[in-house]
Amino acid sequence: MHRKRVMENKTDPVNLTIEVSSLHCIDLANSNLHQTADLLKQACKDCGFFYVINHGISAELEDEAFEQSKKFFALPLEEKMKVFRNEKYRGYSPVLDQMLDPENQVQGDYKVGFTIGFEGPKDVTHWDIEKPFYSPNIWPNHDVLLGWRETMEKYYQEALRVCKTIARIMALALDLDENYFDTPEMLGNPIADMICKDKDSKPQKWEYVPSIKGAFIVNLGDLLERWSNGYFKSTLHRVLGTGQDRYSIPFFVKPSHNCVIECLPTCQSENNLPKYPAIKCLTLLSQHYKAAHAHHKQT
Repeated sequence: MHRKRVMENKTDPVNLTIEVSSLHCIDLANSNLHQTADLLKQACKDCGFFYVINHGISAELEDEAFEQSKKFFALPLEEKMKVFRNEKYRGYSPVLDQMLDPENQVQGDYKVGFTIGFEGPKDVTHWDIEKPFYSPNIWPNHDVLLGWRETMEKYYQEALRVCKTIARIMALALDLDENYFDTPEMLGNPIADMICKDKDSKPQKWEYVPSIKGAFIVNLGDLLERWSNGYFKSTLHRVLGTGQDRYSIPFFVKPSHNCVIECLPTCQSENNLPKYPAIKCLTLLSQHYKAAHAHHKQT
């Protein structure tokens, strides 16, 4: 998904404490996978955030993806609304379309976005209602944005490749077989969307994560926290308003619809029983998507 965030600076200097965070750096070019896995394990236990370097995505492709993203958001609203998101959440999302933190928000998020995703296994000939997160993508008119689709499809495939590499290291960090997540039920046919630290502490203490040129910032999601029985952290994160537009291309990876998210065998014992009930990925994702758009039903 491509996202342009319309920034609002509403920082409360009394209740918000911000320090610069020091994250672990995961080098995908390191031939010693077990050494990398140990470093990744520590990062996931500490805060669930880490940098990834030497990922293999060229700077030229990254620059082109951002340039194409800016061109789309610079279009007139009328043109962007021609690719307004469908019921599968593919396409353009205008300002206030999503509300990702309903407990602390009274209206939607101040961002606009464009989502593309995995269209499903190659042998799929129809779009099953039981697999709502597989769907044909919606694309801007080729004559309006020349080369836009080709650039984004290439970037999507490259980002997915990087995620599968990280997943193999993640498996080792969880004391699993390297290919544990590389199955049709898990990341063989993933629900992958590209969009153009204590959660319970009061008051919340925030840390600033600076960008590193050429590196990706990766954070764990709720599914991996459930899988690991809370051993790995899914940390709350937000964007701090600066009064300027901010462009980002986050990439979300989830297992396939029918994958059952339950405590991994290496993350439980007689003295450490599963903390979360087993749940199908489809069910959990549907709950999250509906919650993020529930405010549209309010009058």
